[in-house]
Amino acid sequence: MHKRAGVIGALPVIGSALTLVLASPASASVIWNGDAAGGTAVFSSLLCDAPGSVTAQNNHDGRGMVFKFNKPLGLKRCEAHGLSVGGSRYTFRNDHTYYLGWDTSTNTADAATIFQWKSYGTGDQQQQNYPVLMKVEGGELKLFHIEAGEEWHLKWSTPVTTGTYKRIVLGIHTSDDAGTGWVEAYYNGAKVASFAGRTWDDLGNDTRWGTYGTEVTDKRVINWIDGLKVGTSYADAA
Repeated sequence: MHKRAGVIGALPVIGSALTLVLASPASASVIWNGDAAGGTAVFSSLLCDAPGSVTAQNNHDGRGMVFKFNKPLGLKRCEAHGLSVGGSRYTFRNDHTYYLGWDTSTNTADAATIFQWKSYGTGDQQQQNYPVLMKVEGGELKLFHIEAGEEWHLKWSTPVTTGTYKRIVLGIHTSDDAGTGWVEAYYNGAKVASFAGRTWDDLGNDTRWGTYGTEVTDKRVINWIDGLKVGTSYADAA
């Protein structure tokens, strides 16, 4: 009886060890955890002139620490640019798949651009500027794909309520070839869009979260962002 009890008692320990071993590969695909508890140092840089500000705010809507992007009257931009991983700017690469997830809540139904997959190229005709972009305007959340030459294509939209958090996940496969690049979008856990298209320029791409747009220069816009994650699978970002 004692030997049997000893074997049974050991099983949970073995099971726990196996769980840790099996869990390791999945967690290894998480590239970046942009927890607001880490402050703005989780971003590579901030694009927000005074009196605008990007701060970590405590207990907004009962959530604990969240990022507050505060764009006052007179400014057109208050954004966080890029990811800081291990104290260095993370470099996204061509022909790779990334999933970006975050929660967003705005104080207005016209917050303009809340996310840019910012693009850098060597020629005006080739550069896409922002091949994947999301806006809150006219009471709707909108997803666009922008081709070179500022050719805008609305891929998905949905009505949104101000002051309410929404979970967004974007899957982006980077490619300078429109036939092999692709994007998929999830909203509050449901897949809502999937399309092929060019998603990369020769000098690379980077993330920008916050609020941006000449159309909101005369508005005060606040975008609260929580739960920022970047990884190589949907599960990493969701």
